[in-house]
Amino acid sequence: MRRFISFLMYYKGFFLTGILALLVILFYISGERSIRSKSEKPQTGPIKFLSLAWQEEAVQAVREITDNWNQLHPDQPVEFMQGSWNAVHDYLITGFETGDIPDIFHYESATIVDFALRDYLADLSPYISQEMKEDILEVDWASVTRSNGEIVGIPFLAATSIILYNTRLFSEAGIEAPSFNNPWTWNDLMEAAKKLTMDRDHDGSPDQWGMAMGLRNSANLIMNNSIAFGGSFFYYDDEGNLETRVSEPERELLGKIYALLYEDKTMSPSSIGKSGPEMIPGFLADNYAMVVGIGAWARQQVVENAGTGFQWAAMPMVKAKTQALGVNTQTMSIPKMCKRQDQAMEFVQFLLSPENMTRLAASDWMMPTSRTSLAAPQFQESSMGWDVVCRSSQYLSTGPWIGLPGYIEWKSRVANPVFQEYFSGRISLDETAERIEKESNSVLARYQVRGLKW
Repeated sequence: MRRFISFLMYYKGFFLTGILALLVILFYISGERSIRSKSEKPQTGPIKFLSLAWQEEAVQAVREITDNWNQLHPDQPVEFMQGSWNAVHDYLITGFETGDIPDIFHYESATIVDFALRDYLADLSPYISQEMKEDILEVDWASVTRSNGEIVGIPFLAATSIILYNTRLFSEAGIEAPSFNNPWTWNDLMEAAKKLTMDRDHDGSPDQWGMAMGLRNSANLIMNNSIAFGGSFFYYDDEGNLETRVSEPERELLGKIYALLYEDKTMSPSSIGKSGPEMIPGFLADNYAMVVGIGAWARQQVVENAGTGFQWAAMPMVKAKTQALGVNTQTMSIPKMCKRQDQAMEFVQFLLSPENMTRLAASDWMMPTSRTSLAAPQFQESSMGWDVVCRSSQYLSTGPWIGLPGYIEWKSRVANPVFQEYFSGRISLDETAERIEKESNSVLARYQVRGLKW
């Protein structure tokens, strides 16, 4: 007995240590099961939907469509969240990193490409109805479809550039506006700008400019219009290697804009430091006879802010080799981490039905992507330029920069600053080409090394 007691006393430390270790293991297993059960627990609560509609009529339309869904589907409610174009990028990046992200979000194809390359977005192709697949234009699908067939967003509005013009000033100058069947060339545009540039108060400088063009942060404008000249800035060889090149087509477009500013002197110098929307007040004040290359949505600002009797119309972008114009679409996407992708997609298809898409496009003053919507009677009317905007769908095209890894950074770090220097007259066209080609390589090479593929 004494030996047994001594044995217990000698080994009690080992027993206590073993028991303690066993308790720790049981506690850990219990915690793991608890955590796993929480993570596997079906997500509850409403589906969160982040909208970037900003014009009053557009916000109202999205809210009412969402309310209609909630009335019809009380067991699958959707919570509307109002976002801002100015803050959405940082908000989404933070959300992807922290896991606190809306189930559905509104953005644009040019930017969600970067999210897709980071593996943040769900592939929506399994959820898209055949009706929606066939109804949306192929060129718009191309803006959101990866080379492996994944679709990372539903395109529902297409951004297209137009020319706003003052019909009274055209009439006074004896200028007949072009039509779809008889479009202007760039030379026609430049000649009209000469006739429309006037020094009405005879102080030695124009007070009525033939045209204006928002050239601050002009990369989108330049890239989308370069296609019509047969250019693209980005070229791929037979082996898929990327080369950035400012060749004759790109130089021709840049040179024409430069000539309007410094040789013909028919484009307002204020164009250099302003964006497209910032040109609208001058247009309404008769300072510019035309605003060239502005988004179709700007018509809403004209309608809301024009004084009584102001006469205006819209014309399509002018013809170079073709009238092709690069496309950028507004999209609805679902994060890969969303636990209810199928339910979220049910709402997206409801939100973007042809009837609802027609309403969203009209309220946002943009082109719908659906063939059914494009055929709606209200989009055939010449009033407020709707026929010009929607008939432009036939000219939309995709550039080789669609899905290019690093394109967003390239625009902000290379293209916009270099174009700004060129249009400000600080560097020549040769220097512009040299800098674009050289600096592009330093930015894009990092993405090529990482092997990212659209």
